[in-house]
Amino acid sequence: MTLTERNQKVRIFFNDKIDTYDDVHSEYMQTKIKLADNLAKDAKKILDLGGGTGLELIHLFELFPDAKVTVIDITENMLAKLKTRSFANQVTTICGDFFEVPFGQDFDAVITTSALHHFKKDEKIKLFKKIWGCLKARGQFINCDLIALTAEIEKEQLYELEHNTEEGKHIDTPLTIENETDALEKAGFTEITKGDGGKDNYCLFIAKKEI
Repeated sequence: MTLTERNQKVRIFFNDKIDTYDDVHSEYMQTKIKLADNLAKDAKKILDLGGGTGLELIHLFELFPDAKVTVIDITENMLAKLKTRSFANQVTTICGDFFEVPFGQDFDAVITTSALHHFKKDEKIKLFKKIWGCLKARGQFINCDLIALTAEIEKEQLYELEHNTEEGKHIDTPLTIENETDALEKAGFTEITKGDGGKDNYCLFIAKKEI
């Protein structure tokens, strides 16, 4: 199965979860709050990858009421829910695949949570390079996401992805902290820090674009 085909399966999966998504992900609010808490104080132009219904933007706009945010998400039902929020007029939404949609340029920061653990390491390197390219000098990439606690778990999840034949089954493919960090470095990021992700098996990655 190609990456594009896998992404469309993710789209279908999350479109079908729209009625329960916010309730389920309310348990992940600490992972979302950490994004805004770690933004540079002068951040104004922000790209949110996989912003879904906008849960992480609630706290962001409390801290950065004048921010302008672009949200890219492959799931149209999620974005429709986001557009009902009080801060919707400060958000530009784009429905599409991260690997196909142009990101734009000169962002102060790119944020994402619970969205990138669907990709293999080589795919992440490609995506991270795209993220690096859309940031200003000294811009931040902040990712709070699921990780594999061991190399064995990472390998097992990738094997399950490759051999999954169930049409509606959703397979996560988190990387270890070491492989996630290596992918960031290969994409050009420096000053990479890792910290508590706010939930079991989550890690907060903060990386900067040096020029």
